[in-house]
Amino acid sequence: MKLTSLFTSLIILLYTVPVRVFAHGTEAEHSQETAGNGLVTNGIIISLVLLVLGVITWLLLKNLLKKVNVKNQEGRSKRDRLKKWLRISQWISAVSLLLLFTTGTFSAINGDGKENEVELMDIHGLGITNEDSEIYIPAHDGLKVFKGGIWSSTEGGKHDYMGFSMVDDGFYSSGHPGAGSSLKNPFGVVKTTDMGQTLEMLDLYQEVDFHGMAVGYNTHAIYVMNPQANSRMDEAGLYYSTDDTKTWTRSDMTGLQGPIYTIAVHPTNEAIVALGTGEGVFLSNDFGQSFNSVSDSPTTAVAFSAKGELIAGSTSDEMTLTKFVSETKEPILLSIPSLSEGNTISYIAVNPQNEKQITFATAEKDIYLTEDSGQNWNLIADKGQGINLKSETE
Repeated sequence: MKLTSLFTSLIILLYTVPVRVFAHGTEAEHSQETAGNGLVTNGIIISLVLLVLGVITWLLLKNLLKKVNVKNQEGRSKRDRLKKWLRISQWISAVSLLLLFTTGTFSAINGDGKENEVELMDIHGLGITNEDSEIYIPAHDGLKVFKGGIWSSTEGGKHDYMGFSMVDDGFYSSGHPGAGSSLKNPFGVVKTTDMGQTLEMLDLYQEVDFHGMAVGYNTHAIYVMNPQANSRMDEAGLYYSTDDTKTWTRSDMTGLQGPIYTIAVHPTNEAIVALGTGEGVFLSNDFGQSFNSVSDSPTTAVAFSAKGELIAGSTSDEMTLTKFVSETKEPILLSIPSLSEGNTISYIAVNPQNEKQITFATAEKDIYLTEDSGQNWNLIADKGQGINLKSETE
């Protein structure tokens, strides 16, 4: 094979490595977007390395040519070989420079004006911290944070968190490791007390990804919808643990109706769990052994406030957000912005220090925030694009 053909094949191989690596992401709908970002980033690095190598090789060959004795046939043959290599090194340098210019320009254009923006590739949960009232959103490529009107990304691993549940001292989750992580797939159940900087693997590591999972904010009681039998659970269904996964108990779910869409756990009473289904909201006071109907509207999101009031996002003729009074379960309809058909409420979070602050996310990756129990709402993410309510200089 000619050297130029070999080099061309090498470039193609190097540039397709990021595509293959990123294309093995856990959700196929994002693989092309992630692959494109990896291709540009790696393209710049590869082009720069090849350019440096090409220039160094060219300089070395020029120096060798000066020392060649061309008075004999052997010297002239060596000179011809060196000149051939010199042309190849010039070609390598020129192509690398062109590739560096192309990828660099594309990166600059693509990122122009976006260095302070946050894009939510997906939304897999919502949570509000106990102290600083920061809103955390697992967004397929790590955690995004909304604090003081400004969006940012966390410094932890860019993991694909599923079943994300904020608690008083951190969060619990399931999901998949991010690209380049040394962690294995799937997570099982993990927890962190430093907002994802480090993860503690609790149970079922490399066995299960729990999409349906919720944890009591103060009790840390864990409830999961297990999709199939595994080493700790004999069959599919609702399971709970009150000792950080040391033991699991299966719930009977008597009285539950309809396909399950969402789950929430009471913040201070580990026995209380709520499920949203295609038949409405169902509440259990006995660890999910039996459920009673609270509402008959198809429900796609449920959450508890710090006081234990249940909030549900439902759909019938229109999207609604309803708060159920703790003792009587009397429904109180909260005013929300008009949502288009199909743009259902997917996640809800209530500030544990300020129950008037409520946020919800929708199927189309819109996120709304109210500071006054729904009298006024701010759109803080539009179709996955974070919206800063304040400038970073304020």
